[in-house]
Amino acid sequence: MDISRAEQRILHLLAQGGRIEIERTKNKKIETVFCYTRDGWVYPGFDIELFRRLKRLKAIRSTDGHPYRISDKGLRLVRSQLDNR
Repeated sequence: MDISRAEQRILHLLAQGGRIEIERTKNKKIETVFCYTRDGWVYPGFDIELFRRLKRLKAIRSTDGHPYRISDKGLRLVRSQLDNR
């Protein structure tokens, strides 16, 4: 399965130890999403649409209310790079 370049970048960040955090409104709707690198920096090219595409592909998952991380399927989707840990 092919994924876009933006999805590929986010999956690389997550594979290296990044996380995705979401903020919800009072009605439990997603208001904003942030993608953090393993160093704690916010990745600027991440939005709700990209989050929904990754979730639809089941490339990311959250367990027990923790931030979203890369799933096993996401690890298979991401192309290997020399700098991945």
